[in-house]
Amino acid sequence: MRHGPQLLSRVAVPLAAIVGPALASGQQTHSDTAKVFTPATYAVADFYRNTSYFGASWSADRSRLLVSSNQTGIWNAYAIPVSGGAAQPLTRSTTDAVFAQSYFPHDDRILFTSDRGGNELTHVYVRNVDGTTRDVTPGEKLKASVLGWAGDDRSFFVSTNERDPKYFDVYDITADSFRRTLLFRNDSGFTIGPISRDRRYLAAVKSRTTSDADIYLVELKTGSVKNLTAHTGNVNNTPTAFSPDGTALLFLSDAGSEFASVRRYDIASGRTATVYQQSWDVLGATYSKGGRYLVIGVNADSRAAARILDARTFAPVALKGMPDGLVRGVSISPNDSAFAFYASDGSVPNDLFVSSFAGTPRRLTDALDARIARRDLVVPSVVRFSSYDGVSVPGVLYRPHQASAAAKAPAVVLVHGGPGGQSQVGYDALEQALANHGYVVFAINNRGSSGYGKTFFAMDDLKHGEADLGDVVASKRMLIETGYVDSARIAILGGSYGGYMTLAALTLQPDAFKAGVDLFGISNWQRTLSSIPPWWGAFRDALYAELGDPKTDSVRLRRISPLFHAERIKVPLMVLQGANDPRVLQVESDEIVAAARRNGVPVEYVVFPDEGHGFVKKENEIAGYSKVIVFLDKYLKGTAVMQ
Repeated sequence: MRHGPQLLSRVAVPLAAIVGPALASGQQTHSDTAKVFTPATYAVADFYRNTSYFGASWSADRSRLLVSSNQTGIWNAYAIPVSGGAAQPLTRSTTDAVFAQSYFPHDDRILFTSDRGGNELTHVYVRNVDGTTRDVTPGEKLKASVLGWAGDDRSFFVSTNERDPKYFDVYDITADSFRRTLLFRNDSGFTIGPISRDRRYLAAVKSRTTSDADIYLVELKTGSVKNLTAHTGNVNNTPTAFSPDGTALLFLSDAGSEFASVRRYDIASGRTATVYQQSWDVLGATYSKGGRYLVIGVNADSRAAARILDARTFAPVALKGMPDGLVRGVSISPNDSAFAFYASDGSVPNDLFVSSFAGTPRRLTDALDARIARRDLVVPSVVRFSSYDGVSVPGVLYRPHQASAAAKAPAVVLVHGGPGGQSQVGYDALEQALANHGYVVFAINNRGSSGYGKTFFAMDDLKHGEADLGDVVASKRMLIETGYVDSARIAILGGSYGGYMTLAALTLQPDAFKAGVDLFGISNWQRTLSSIPPWWGAFRDALYAELGDPKTDSVRLRRISPLFHAERIKVPLMVLQGANDPRVLQVESDEIVAAARRNGVPVEYVVFPDEGHGFVKKENEIAGYSKVIVFLDKYLKGTAVMQ
């Protein structure tokens, strides 16, 4: 598990929650035995008639759940009745995305965050019962986040870099008058972790590299700081939660193991013990408000899975009637009587469910548009292949229903963001749209991806555009060996870091792919690493240790930067870019597009003036991804019909 922000991934994968009966695990057989049929074909816009939801904060009377949804085309906050019924809009933004954070514990006010045009300078807002709003983190050029509520529910914690753009301080803000108290002045470049419910302790992280970090316990009243995880070698340590009584800290550590497990640090004695361990990385551990339960997230072979445990014994809690497939985003009611969660088998959007601990779940939402037949969508599977040097590389495969040995399909290798991200089994509108239009999609987890142990995770350090790109190119062989992929029609597509990998493939391995689609990817590493947003100051050194320092590693960074090899691009290229992107500046795309056009190759370039690093508006997703499919149809199928 990497610390700090992922350089090129705007939206983090949510903490997985419970899983019901598991999807089939292990390696897929590539034989042509799947049922072949021609599904109904849907336009990209049809997939965005589906509604996305995430988050689930319980109202004070436990009658409603606060969620974020994009049902109007812009993310806004909604209340969904636990008894069933339509989602009730609480915010009505038509321009900037609104992300719901929490109900107030004793009334119907809510906390939400929002930025401007995707610039990532989020502020924290209160929405009052009468619909008026208040910015509780006012100011210019600052970034603020909600950290949670104090144990007495009288105040909430917020981090903000208003004092120093490089570092985040922590404030305690009262729920009645919004009076602010500085809890922690961050002069040491810490990444902020959990705060104990009694406001006594803060857990903070100091990263040396993206796979080596220590946890510090800060006593907030005295200012004393203690390193809890002093070690030698590379060990990743991440704090997750203080116990409800504030006597212990749960944290994740891969000390002595390939994978992170849950450890418990007793504050009084200083003793540490492992309390939960799996054969995969544990992603997180969170106590319920009532303290009876502990939600554990596990990254099980590209499938975000989790358990609800008894917080005292760490024994699994038996749950009845859980839906098939993967379940995410669990939220336990404040009195520990009920829980909410999202579920999907990966072919359809997540739906929200609710249940008492003694009952069976009820579905509260219908995320899949009624005009789309579920049978036409594709349930993804996890596969592995042997790469160029024998390393086993996993990924998530989408086989379109119409693909067969007799009707071989074009394919797209899709590279995730990060670096160090992971493609997981779960619903993705673009991947489903591509599969629906007859494209085999392989969402590769090349070396350097998270979730497969720290050795695999570190395999691309200071080898980006080389070791990882080798995996991406080698995946073509696996696709061809399925028997249903046309070897002459394989493209590469990626967003963020994956966009860089697309450009790297077209410049450093120019014969590998038939076409490339770059979504806000880096073309010049020296410039991007020199223009890291100031609020990443606490993480800068760790990032440089993995990717390279632009001041001391300029030769290698130039060697792997596509812009300096753009004359080698000889296949069609499409580039999508947000004008407000603070991570990958628009100049990165402007320059690679200009350079590729000088080669005389087909280049299509689309800039969205109201987006940042990734799309948050449905209309832009529809416009952008429709053009992506038209582009691929033109250069992989020889057709170009607007979707």
